[in-house]
Formats: sequence, structure tokens, C-alpha cells
Amino acid sequence: MAGVITASEPSWIAPFTGLSPRQFGKLVTHLRRKGADMVRRGRPWSLPLEDRALLVAAYWRTNLTMRQLAPLLGVPKSAADRSIDHLGPMLALRPRERFGKNTVLLVDGTLVPTRDHTIAAKSKNYRYSTNHQVVIDADTRLVVVVGRPLAGNRNDCKAWEESGAKAAVGKTLTIADGGYPGTGLVMPHRRERGQAEPPDWKEQHNKFHKQVRARVEHVFARMTWKILRDCRLKGEGVHQAMLGIARMHNLALVG
Repeated sequence: MAGVITASEPSWIAPFTGLSPRQFGKLVTHLRRKGADMVRRGRPWSLPLEDRALLVAAYWRTNLTMRQLAPLLGVPKSAADRSIDHLGPMLALRPRERFGKNTVLLVDGTLVPTRDHTIAAKSKNYRYSTNHQVVIDADTRLVVVVGRPLAGNRNDCKAWEESGAKAAVGKTLTIADGGYPGTGLVMPHRRERGQAEPPDWKEQHNKFHKQVRARVEHVFARMTWKILRDCRLKGEGVHQAMLGIARMHNLALVG
């Protein structure tokens, strides 16, 4: 069965991956270094590596079902499933291990609606969701850490530590919003009890704090692909999708 889309036609790459053909080539090179193109036992792949990478990116970007997506690449539903299971973990972004002396980080949590109720819980958006702590470099806006997903009813100050994000950044200066009390993160000033208005210097600090913190919201806006609006993946699937999309976000930024 002939497919409709293919990575050999550059015009299909950007709409289904969000990357330029050059950036997509770097993604495929990363997969080859990971051994994704090695000959293995069992049924051979029905698609070249480039088309399998396109398939995974298209799944995350469109959230089509396997029955809808597989015909676009000209493969059976089972082959599309195997490609996602095989390449998804290889695309996962690894947390940055070292930070420069003057590095400033930003953290915030985002809720991903998740159908697997064993790892999700009803949250403030009234849907079963998972809480993902995302840390970015304030200067480059690159994602440096994505914590493990927790139930969506877990507040950010607990998720910061329990997701492993806190341990990953260590003592690096990190800015957060007002939802992280008691964590030692840099938060906006609050009005003290009995105080009509905070001092002008606190107002100025909060204004600057808000402007800088907006950068992590911009990252969320770029990362919110269809799969993260209603994730049907089970178990580790939502975490792998989040990490893979984070890698592609970084690749799109650095070129």
C-alpha cells in the first residue's frame, strides 16, 4: 500500500514535525547514533528510518489514531504501533547534568490530560491529568529538565521535589511563580499581613519577575502539540512523548 506522506518529500516535513528539513535531518542522525537503524532479528521495518521518525512526530503533532495515521505512511496499524514504541524512548530528552555558574532557570508545572487513570487524577481542569514539571534555561529558553509525571491533583510545590526536577537542577538559581512556597525557589513578593500596598521596590521586582517567568509559558505554548491535549498513551507513554517533544522544541530553537 502506497503512503500519502513521506520524508523523502521535504514539503511534508515541516507540517508534521514543526522542523525544517535540515533540523529533521539532525533528528534522524541522532536516532542513527542511538542504533535505531541497526538490523535486528524478527520482522524487518517496512519503512526507512526517516519515514518512521516522521510517523512518530506526526503522531505527537496530530494525535491521530493508529487507524488514521498508518494509511498516511502506507503501513499496517501494527507497524505504526511498533515504530512509536521503538523510536519514542530514543527521542527522549536527557536532563542536563551540568549548569554554568551564572545560569538562571525557570520552572513551572503543566497539566497534560491523560486517559490512563492509573497515573492520572482529576485536577483543576476537571479532567484526568498528569502534572509535568518543566525547567528551562532563562537565557536560551531551551528545556533542560522534565520531571516524571505525577497525578494532576499534586500541587506544584510537592511535584517539584517528587518528580525529580529539584534533584536534577541541584543548587542552580531557579525562578518560579507563587505556587512554590517553602521550596527555596525565587518567587514574587507577597503583600504582608496588614500591609495596604507592597513597597515600590517589591512592585518593580515582581514586574520584572513576571516578565522573565513568561518565557516558560511561551515554551509551553510551543510544546502543546495535540498529543499533550488528550494523551491516549499508557504507562511511560505520556512521559516519553513529553521528553520527545521537548527535544524537538530544543532542536527547533537551535537549528
